[in-house]
Amino acid sequence: MAGVHRYEILSKDKTKAMKTVETLNEGLKREFRVTITAKDIDARVDDEVKNIAPTVRMPGFRPGKVPPNLIRKMHGAALSADALNKAIDQSVRDLMAKEKLRPALQPAVTLADGYETGKDAELTVALEVLPDIETPSIDGLKLERLTVPADDKAVMAKIEEFAAQMKRFEEAPKTKKAATGDQVIIDFAGSVDGVAFDGGTGEDMAVEIGSGQLIPGFEDQLIGAKVGDEKTVKVTFPDEYPVENLKGAKAEFAVTVKEVKVPAASKIDDEFAKSLGLESLDKLKELMKDQVEQELNGLTRTYMKRKLLDQLAAAHDFDVPPTMVEAEFGQIWQQLEQEVEREDDPAAAKAELESDRDDYHAIAVRRVRLGLLLSEIGQAHGVQVSQQEMQRLIMQAAQQYRPEDRGRFMEYVQQDALAAAQLRAPLYEDKVVDFLFEKAEISDREVTREELEAAIEADDDSGHVHGPGCGHDHDHKPAKKAAAKKPAAKKAEVKEEAKAEEAPAKKAPAKKAAAKAEAEEKPAAAKKAAPAKAAAEKPAAKAPAKKAAAKK
Repeated sequence: MAGVHRYEILSKDKTKAMKTVETLNEGLKREFRVTITAKDIDARVDDEVKNIAPTVRMPGFRPGKVPPNLIRKMHGAALSADALNKAIDQSVRDLMAKEKLRPALQPAVTLADGYETGKDAELTVALEVLPDIETPSIDGLKLERLTVPADDKAVMAKIEEFAAQMKRFEEAPKTKKAATGDQVIIDFAGSVDGVAFDGGTGEDMAVEIGSGQLIPGFEDQLIGAKVGDEKTVKVTFPDEYPVENLKGAKAEFAVTVKEVKVPAASKIDDEFAKSLGLESLDKLKELMKDQVEQELNGLTRTYMKRKLLDQLAAAHDFDVPPTMVEAEFGQIWQQLEQEVEREDDPAAAKAELESDRDDYHAIAVRRVRLGLLLSEIGQAHGVQVSQQEMQRLIMQAAQQYRPEDRGRFMEYVQQDALAAAQLRAPLYEDKVVDFLFEKAEISDREVTREELEAAIEADDDSGHVHGPGCGHDHDHKPAKKAAAKKPAAKKAEVKEEAKAEEAPAKKAPAKKAAAKAEAEEKPAAAKKAAPAKAAAEKPAAKAPAKKAAAKK
């Protein structure tokens, strides 16, 4: 333990003193014993009595003329508690200023047991401080910018992908037997033990066979049906079904098939463009080209940012506050635990995840270190988020809330420094990264989209796009890692959601990157609570659809 010392901090009137003793100084951990004198607390009570005296009303006294001793008698307990809280708050602020402390997180303040009104208050203030980081050098940064042209082929592929998503159906001959992928229009009436139940009937409901729209087993029994068929569909409601009296119940549905429709191919022409409200196919291509360019630019930036962070991480090594690491690790781990629960075999996926715990803890350390590095670089070079940019961020974030709650949210962010800092962090990080891009020596190389996505997925940090005859060892990863990536392919999606702005529209193949590589890319300073929340809620989106379908 380094130099334990004591001192006093005097207030402006030189009569109130805070006695402080440093009791721990190890690494980044600090702890202090702070004594707030009873005299200080009592003086604060006197000040508060003077403040509220003009508003106090008491029978027998004119307004504002109630004696201070009676005010103390009436409100003494509340005034003392308030004075103590204010004294503690001020004492912690004075301690931070006197010691020039930069807390990593909010200090933990504990009032000693047995405190009594009228006595000195003894506190323990424990915290971890940010490390002293030598201003990082930004000289010698070299990056390769992999670019993909948004050519006609890429634009048409995007339009075809979009057209495929806009699935439409056309009526089939009445003799057509429904198959997976077809749409059937049905009437149905459900019952349990011969008794109809609420929400169990419906008319003219469109069901795409194989879509998973209805409860398990329902759609499969429609395969082979044709117009006019009447079928009895037998199903068992899932144990987790949201209607209590139907959980696990065996039910029968009397189904009448009214129409069978087959998927209709979307012809990509001027008429297709007009169906979207556009003038022509050329106009659609123009819009799609802009979108493709944005996607490709996003992928290029993702790759460059990863390589930039790799260079910074390799060049700097310093202790980081354990509490920040644990908070970061907790967020990573929570997302991954949510993801493994959705695997086909959650128990096996969880066991595999546990085996990688140390790897993810190391990633948390890397994230925190990179976050601190970027913050230090930004401060050293005057990178700032303007008031206008901050106001725009607040307004954008407020759109997540109901209209009647948006005002309260904006007021909360403006008053709470921590909330504002969390909202500001992603934009600040982007601005620092862009600043470093400007300072780096950048070389350009044109590649295919597949090559760019493969480069982003690559586990090594060479920046090289692997290919036949490249001379690199492609099997440098331990066998354990190579064999353990099936669940990781899904885990990666958590990280994809958490960095949505980095790759605005990655295709499915790009999501095959190991979760480790995805997690490493994000500095701790750039947490995004909203996308993470969306990722956590995403798998539940089908449940309401199933419920609605069964009720119709």
